[in-house]
Amino acid sequence: SGEWLYRALHRAGLASAPVSEHRDDGLVLTDTWITAPVRCAPPANKPTPTERDTCSAWLDAELRLLDRANVFVALGQFGYHALWAYLGRNGVELPRPRPTFRHGLEVDLGQVAVLASYHVSQQNTFTGTLTEDMLDAVFARAVALVRAG
Repeated sequence: SGEWLYRALHRAGLASAPVSEHRDDGLVLTDTWITAPVRCAPPANKPTPTERDTCSAWLDAELRLLDRANVFVALGQFGYHALWAYLGRNGVELPRPRPTFRHGLEVDLGQVAVLASYHVSQQNTFTGTLTEDMLDAVFARAVALVRAG
């Protein structure tokens, strides 16, 4: 997953290298923060909504530190739902019903934009559900929104 993600970030100009192998490898991200809605590896790598909700305080605290963030890219439906919940808990007016997750979804919420992509899991990348071109298009759009914004 990380291999796909860092290559795409590098192609978009958001990472200094296409590979990150360890914490001190020199990779630098530009205007980018990577986080996860859960902080554990649950059974079968499928976190539950309860685990997401239990970890939400840590996600909230981390994202609140990013006071200039105005474009969010959610990887996977689980990440999209966690981000949506975070935004709602933090005063962002959200449309109802919530737009249905799909790859390439873009939601303009006024002060922030949300983009969605299929997750970079091997299940998606090995089957062709997510291609590098698809992921590149999402990050290219994110960069364009940041520059416009």
